[in-house]
Amino acid sequence: MRDDLDRRIIRELQRNARESTSNIAQRLGVARSTVHERIARMEKDKTIAGYSVILSRNPGEETVQILMLLEIRQQETRKVLQRLSTYPEIQVCFSVNGEFDLFISAEAPRVEDLDILIDEIGEIPGVIRTQTFVVFGRKFDRRSDETTEKIFRQIEALSTKRAI
Repeated sequence: MRDDLDRRIIRELQRNARESTSNIAQRLGVARSTVHERIARMEKDKTIAGYSVILSRNPGEETVQILMLLEIRQQETRKVLQRLSTYPEIQVCFSVNGEFDLFISAEAPRVEDLDILIDEIGEIPGVIRTQTFVVFGRKFDRRSDETTEKIFRQIEALSTKRAI
């Protein structure tokens, strides 16, 4: 079970996964050994599945983002996921409940690139139908420390919009 200290350690690691345990411990007001042991436990129980690099963006290099819902033929799910994982534009893919089966977020430098991606995804064997939304702007972005929370808020917004 994660507790408040685990969550605070995770938040610190999400801000900077290369931060030393000493610095994290000092910021949280606990012993370095406590932070080290907690991180080791969370890695062992797969709470922490890995660490990643977040590339900075060149301010002159804007990207376009889409959110896409996919309905999948259940027998083809594994093959569809394997194919989706080959597209570097796809940043995240979630399995969701409801009318659709998968929720993806994708980014590319140009809308034309995403248009091609949308067509290619629609042609993957096992994809029954898709629904795509273009993101016009980001009100805030906690990508470096709360990607999942952001995506779930977007799912909620889409669900609310579809219910209207």
